[in-house]
Amino acid sequence: MVSIEEKTELESDEEIPFSISQATSFHIGPHTALSTSWFLKKMRTAPLRSVYIVLIKAKINMLLPFGPMAILLHYLTGKHGWVFFFSLLGITPLAERLGFATEQLAFYTGATVGGLLNATFGNATEMIISIYALKHGMIRVVQQSLLGSILSNMLLVLGCAFFAGGIKNHTKVQEFNKAAALVNSGLLLMAVMGLTSPAVLHFTRTEVHFGKSELALSRFSGCIMLVAYASYLFFQLKSQPNLYSPIDEEREKIEEDSVEEDVPELTQREAICWLAILTVWVSILSGYLVDAIEGASDSLNMPVAFISVILLPIVGNAAEHASAIMFAIKNKLDITIGVAIGSSTQIAMFVIPFCVVVGWFMGKPMDLNFQLFETATLFIAVLVVAFMLQEGTSNYFKGLMLILCYLIVAASFFVHVDPSKDDDDD
Repeated sequence: MVSIEEKTELESDEEIPFSISQATSFHIGPHTALSTSWFLKKMRTAPLRSVYIVLIKAKINMLLPFGPMAILLHYLTGKHGWVFFFSLLGITPLAERLGFATEQLAFYTGATVGGLLNATFGNATEMIISIYALKHGMIRVVQQSLLGSILSNMLLVLGCAFFAGGIKNHTKVQEFNKAAALVNSGLLLMAVMGLTSPAVLHFTRTEVHFGKSELALSRFSGCIMLVAYASYLFFQLKSQPNLYSPIDEEREKIEEDSVEEDVPELTQREAICWLAILTVWVSILSGYLVDAIEGASDSLNMPVAFISVILLPIVGNAAEHASAIMFAIKNKLDITIGVAIGSSTQIAMFVIPFCVVVGWFMGKPMDLNFQLFETATLFIAVLVVAFMLQEGTSNYFKGLMLILCYLIVAASFFVHVDPSKDDDDD
């Protein structure tokens, strides 16, 4: 017969975080056999609990079966349009789960390492797709997909967040930390400068060695941009962390919610294992996705530029889109700005230069010449967003304007034909 105390101990095993030290405490006393059975049961259920949290709990995981279906369609039918569409749907939850595993691991690493993890894995989907495409010489797909991620985060994600937050909180003015937003705007303008110089150098025919000088300049500028982003992380996390603290009202709300929200759901080892598993699975699906791009362009009658700039970034930005809107509705705009504009800054100042350096080691001529049309679009978009952020307030009308700007960009790339190499050289 099991006593009441022992029964309560068994029923509350989900509320007690598992660790060897805590399990040992149950061995003390007259019920050693019972406590040992609880210990063994916990060891068996911990992996199942981890699987449930990562692969089942979130509603977006309903899209996970589309990944295997895309692989089956690739080998059974060869219809690139369906393979591309199913791969997009299959990668979307993986991108969101990668962000979740990164956040879980950041609980155990501290602010500095957590910032580096977010920089690396926060846009892991874009990086994996870009590296795979770069390996196969699809440099324009790399450039356009990364450009599309920046535009999507700045215009669509931020616009939807401002619009939803403004509608929900229409009775008051939503405010955010203007200083932090302006720092990110400055970094985005620096990225535009890094992309503009090689493009202007190429199209004005002022290179010392035509075709080589712009590549050398791109690699040099890429290294400088990586140094600038590393300096930004140090400035944000160590040197001037107070600059990035939320405004008083929002800080109080975050502190109230932190007791309930900031509790890790995975152990450090589980988070690392899931990061590895999800990264491998994203890499596999990315291969089928990239291989199907050109075939999907023909079957769907869509330009490759539209697929790369508009459709591909929607996958990588799915997690940012959902979380940015959620925080804006809760009137936590500083977190919204960090998610949307911070992700754009990561791609512009970290992922793009990183791809240039990786291409350098691969022997691929990946440069920062994104062509005049793409560079001009990015420059105008950064200016629009910078003007929207300079007041430190948001409302639904600002969000609507950003969404409409994104629709103009999407329509522009739908009718845009990427110039051929021969046209460039003439």
